[in-house]
Amino acid sequence: QVQMVESGGGLVQVGDSLSLSCEASGDTRCIRGGMGWYRQPPGKARKLIAAINRDGSTYYEDSVKGRFTISRGDSANTVNLQMTGLKPEDTALYDCNLREATMVCPFGPWGSGAQVTVSS
Repeated sequence: QVQMVESGGGLVQVGDSLSLSCEASGDTRCIRGGMGWYRQPPGKARKLIAAINRDGSTYYEDSVKGRFTISRGDSANTVNLQMTGLKPEDTALYDCNLREATMVCPFGPWGSGAQVTVSS
């Protein structure tokens, strides 16, 4: 199984930028596959908003396309999310995890995350 530690959240103003970082540990076969950033706004379901695949290709949910950038860090176990042009609707708890769960690579634990609050 994998474990993730997210960092970099905070309280920012509309239009600001913020970077999140995720340090993963555990099964490297799973970590080096697809990793994603998810967010859960207050009272809403968790949703995948950005992902990076083994080959480096990326996916972005429409609401963050052009504003957020996902990348792998210097360490293969690190996944970053650069956020620009932040809006109040970006306020959420941000978690990183595998892009998808399989029998061999289940999701790691949810919930510790990084809180991002965008104030208008």
